[in-house]
Order: sequence, then structure tokens, then C-alpha cells
Amino acid sequence: MKADVVVIGAGVQGCAVAWRLARAGLDVMVLERAIPGAEASSAAGGILSPGVEALEPGPFYALGRASLARYPSFIAALERESGVAVGHRGGGTLEVAFDDDHARLLAGRASKIESAGLPVTVLDDAEVRRLEPGLSPEARGALWFEDEGSLDPRALGRALALAAGAAGATFIAGRVLGIRQAGGRAVGVDHERGPIDAGAVVLAAGAWSLQVAGHGLPANAVRPVRGQIAVVATTPPLLTRVIFSGHGYAVPRADGRILLGSTMEEVGFEKAVTAGGLRHVLEVGIDLAPAIARAPVVESWSNFRPASPDGEPILGPGAVPGLFYATGHTRNGILLCPITADAIAACVLGEPPPVELAPFSPLRFGAGGVQ
Repeated sequence: MKADVVVIGAGVQGCAVAWRLARAGLDVMVLERAIPGAEASSAAGGILSPGVEALEPGPFYALGRASLARYPSFIAALERESGVAVGHRGGGTLEVAFDDDHARLLAGRASKIESAGLPVTVLDDAEVRRLEPGLSPEARGALWFEDEGSLDPRALGRALALAAGAAGATFIAGRVLGIRQAGGRAVGVDHERGPIDAGAVVLAAGAWSLQVAGHGLPANAVRPVRGQIAVVATTPPLLTRVIFSGHGYAVPRADGRILLGSTMEEVGFEKAVTAGGLRHVLEVGIDLAPAIARAPVVESWSNFRPASPDGEPILGPGAVPGLFYATGHTRNGILLCPITADAIAACVLGEPPPVELAPFSPLRFGAGGVQ
């Protein structure tokens, strides 16, 4: 078998990169051991919030803002080419303080964000409850990032796989045995169905990236961090926008369901929904909006974030020519999907990436040759 590009992993990153490259006319193969989008991509909250995720302006904030700015056109093209609605909702995100110390911390963050010319509004307690009457009366105020929002990650994953396939990408199920090198560069992969030659290889295997032989990353570059989410159903809908506290978040859907998350657990690849994890995320929700205590729990799940040592993604080329990385997104994979797709596609095509990738290079961890 032979392709211009082999993409290892069919989560949202791998499928989005494949979609972009296939649209550019390349012959793309996407290798996935199971079902496209079935792991961390489908288990995420779907939050689009650089304002909350990046504590202050800097390269990571700029990356998140660049990705958020791409989402309107990204979604329009994706829904048109896949026929799948991804459940995008606006309304912004609220980062709410429930004590005076947290309120002062948020005010300090707001000053840094505003001084950089970035959008944020500081709300007092009455203004917060006018936006979200279902919030706890203990709310002391909030930061409101008005241009942010959320979407349904499961629908996003389905749409990206369909769009990539419609653009000409080929999906092959099975296990990747390793990335092959010849002449000092990546030249393809060994797969359980046979060798695949390729001009470029993109490693987008999420938390499982270091299980791919020949990954070329240091031993600690990507690790699994388990997150658990519970879903409650409210009628009529209790909340209208994403709410963060200092302990977790609530992500409302249009039909009244609210996703409550999430834990950050260093347990390796132990996939489980635990009593302790459920207690934590349900307490987060009830603290945010007390009426959630009366809402039925309708679903729960867990999966693994692909966490990097500094919490920021691993993007672009590394030490091995022909091998590109789209992994290590930690808890921001959905937010960073459009900019990852555009940046990695540009690198593969030999074009300048749309953002500076040096802060996110695998070489920042001392990545050397193939491991």
C-alpha cells in the first residue's frame, strides 16, 4: 500500500488534518485501531474557551484565539460537506467566583487580558444572575468571554470522519506496528495489514501516541490523564452557556442536558467511571446551580486526555524529517482542532503555518531520534 500521507489516529485531530490534506489533493490514509472519534474526542465537553483555559495572554492564548476565530468557517464547511450538524452554541463562557479571593484573582486576570486588547467583561453578582438565573446565589461575580461557546464533540468527530472520507481520504482499521525510517526520514508505517509507504506521516494518536513504535518523542511527552463526566437532564433548560468555577464546569446543551466535569486523574489507562469521580463532578454542578440536585443523571463516561508535560499541544515537525505531530492537546483538543488542522496541513504541504509553532514544537522536550 502507498499514500502521499499517512495519519495515525482518527480522533478529531487526525480526521481534521486528513480532511484538510485530502481537500488539497493529496492521497491520504487514516489509520485507526477502532472506531473513528470513539475515544477522547467523543468524551470531551466540547468547550471553546481560550479565555478560561489560558490563564494570561501568551503563545497558548494566541493559539486558542486563532483556532476560535476559525470555527465559524470551519463549521460551515464541515456541516456542508458532511451533512452533520455539530451542535455549535454561542453565548460565551462564564468563569464564576464563589468567594472574595477568587473574585480578586479573576479581576487580576481581567486586567492582564484587557491590557492585551483581548475581549473580556467583568460582571458583578447581580449581572451574573441576570445572564444565568439558575446559578447559585453564592456567585460573587464572573468573567464573561462573550465570543466563546461550545459544540457536541461526538457530532464533530462523526462530521470530520465523513468529510475526510468525502474529500477522498481512506480509512484503514487495525493496529499500527511502527513508523518506518529510511535514509534518516520517515517513509511510512508498518501496519498489521502490511507495510504502507508514504511521503509523510502524521502522528495524531492522542494519549496512545507513545505506544506507536518509532514515535520519536521522549518518554514523558504524552501521558493519559483520565477525565470523568456526568450528564444530567433539566426541563426546562436550567443553563444557557458554559459555566466554569475553580473546580470544574457545566456545559449545557440545547435540549436541557448539562455535562458536568471533569476529573483530572493520573491512573494510566484505567478506564472507569468511579463513585468518587461522579461525586466530584456532581458536586461541581450542584455548587454551580443548586437545582441540578433534583435533575436525573442520564449518562456518564470516562476517557483519557493526551496530556503533555506543560499542558500545551505538540504540533509540527520534530527531529525526524517527514514525521509531523498533532498530539498532546491535554484538555483543549476540541478548541484547537481547526488551528491544528491548518497548521499541520501547511507543514506537510511545505507551506508556512498560520501561527508560530516553535512554542509547541516537540523539540521543546528534547525530542531526539526515534525511540
